[in-house]
Amino acid sequence: MTFITVFFQMLALLLMIGAGYLAAKKGMLDAHTNNQMSDMIVSIFNPMLVLASAANSVGQISLDAMKLAGGIAAGMFLAFILAGMVLSPLFEKEPSQRKIFQLMFVFSNVGFIGIPVISSIFGPEYVVYVSEFMLVYTLVFYTYGIALMDGKLSLSSLKAMVNPGTVCGFLAMGVIIFEIELPGFIKTAVTYLGNVTSPMALVAVGFALAESDIRTIFGQVRLYVFSFVKLLVLPLALLPLLRLVMTDTKLLAVCLVMFGMPVGNMPLILGNQRGLDVTACSAAIILSTVLCVLTVPVLMLFAG
Repeated sequence: MTFITVFFQMLALLLMIGAGYLAAKKGMLDAHTNNQMSDMIVSIFNPMLVLASAANSVGQISLDAMKLAGGIAAGMFLAFILAGMVLSPLFEKEPSQRKIFQLMFVFSNVGFIGIPVISSIFGPEYVVYVSEFMLVYTLVFYTYGIALMDGKLSLSSLKAMVNPGTVCGFLAMGVIIFEIELPGFIKTAVTYLGNVTSPMALVAVGFALAESDIRTIFGQVRLYVFSFVKLLVLPLALLPLLRLVMTDTKLLAVCLVMFGMPVGNMPLILGNQRGLDVTACSAAIILSTVLCVLTVPVLMLFAG
């Protein structure tokens, strides 16, 4: 896939973000509505898209490929944890803020943005691989993420692992592994519900952009450097390892794009819950999301 082709596909996603921005500026979308939309995306539409991807991919995806993608997802998070430990002091010296940067290195937007990106570039059948990244994300967040911020694990954080995303993720893997053919009406329903994910998620990003201080987002040099490292340097540094363990060029490209996803919302949520200053985190989320329109085509270029 050429740089120009991928760039225009990413540009289409940026236009959907623009629609959310305009809707917010015109008063058609407020914070309450946006929160409800986000809850629906996380609890209904994202999980349904993962399940629909599996249901429509029965017989097309091998168990070996699923195992490989799961192992790569685990390796990615381990690499990002180590990178966060080493690199976060370069961006922030204050201890609590340094923890926020560590979380930003580790927890990318693999679902909210990853699903629309993978679906638009590779096709909806490849979203099933995203489910494995989402499952590993959940396990790492509610163990390493909570422990990093609090210095300990709690029973409530472990219970939070059981949510619609993880449940549908395991169901999706079961559908693929056991080659379960879902009834046509169920497949149709989950497919239509899943199709809502991409535009609604991107509209929500546009709302966040409209509600933010543009100068705070686009005026900090260190956040550009951070985004460059996270979106390009780390994924490309891991590319030789990907080439060592896989020969399927399409799956390699999917995994590389997942490595290069922008900062996710969970570091922001954790920081808010603990009363920390999350201004830099909020700006990094939006800046890295906008910049990935340029960086994802570059990653695809290197993926071959």
